[in-house]
Amino acid sequence: MAYPVVDAPYGLQPVNLIGGQVFAGSTREYPITNGYSTSIFYGDYVGLSRGEIVRLSVSTGTAGNQTGIFLGCSFTNPVTKQKQFQQFWPASTAAGDAVAIVSDDPDAVFKGVVCSATTVIASGARAMIGQNLSMINNTGSSASGNSRNAILAPTSTPATTSSLPVRVLGLVTDTAVSRGTATYTSISTATVTCSALPFALPIGTDVGSLDSNGQYISSGSFVDTAASAGATSFILNQAPATAFGASSTLVFMQYPEILVKINFGQHQYYAGTSIA
Repeated sequence: MAYPVVDAPYGLQPVNLIGGQVFAGSTREYPITNGYSTSIFYGDYVGLSRGEIVRLSVSTGTAGNQTGIFLGCSFTNPVTKQKQFQQFWPASTAAGDAVAIVSDDPDAVFKGVVCSATTVIASGARAMIGQNLSMINNTGSSASGNSRNAILAPTSTPATTSSLPVRVLGLVTDTAVSRGTATYTSISTATVTCSALPFALPIGTDVGSLDSNGQYISSGSFVDTAASAGATSFILNQAPATAFGASSTLVFMQYPEILVKINFGQHQYYAGTSIA
């Protein structure tokens, strides 16, 4: 079975809970202010203001303000007077009974798309697991109702900043894309010289090599700067943990989707100070 190509970010989607807890997809309903003037899309971050849901613009973190992820809403349509369930909240809707459906479990595991900027698809990597990452705040799509927020691919040494909004838990292998192989020539600091790359390498591409017995060896590094197809060198975020063997085969794998959770201290349930 072929999995669909990941061609755009969609915010964050809950898929599990940490610690082997049973995941039932439970949500909580919160009120939305009548006429709230900002559209909220499925997969967007939300918080509370005076007890009602507001969209949060999350990039480098909003300590203690995150209530969870928006998963749709319901309200009485001001034109038809009928109860309406919708993927997104249309800005300025005049509805006094509007309710947001929110995934607010602080232990929820979410799936999201990694981008290098705005909506440019990048990659996750093994070396990112356990790191804290930033988000990219994009405007959602009123056509699909989905968020277009993305996880920002790092381009440096491991990110440990505690204020960043998400912690990486794993990679989504179902939608992984092989970017081919190349023959290793040499390395200078973190710049690797090799045979011509068969495909372009987006930022974050996971890099490994094959041992003499054909077993995979993780480098503990990823592509720091996007490289074009046919290029004979590329830059890693840092030197590999295990040196590449002479003339070894380099293996490139792109993981457009990764698993994350809201970082400790970012979710309102894990913050000692209450929301004003």
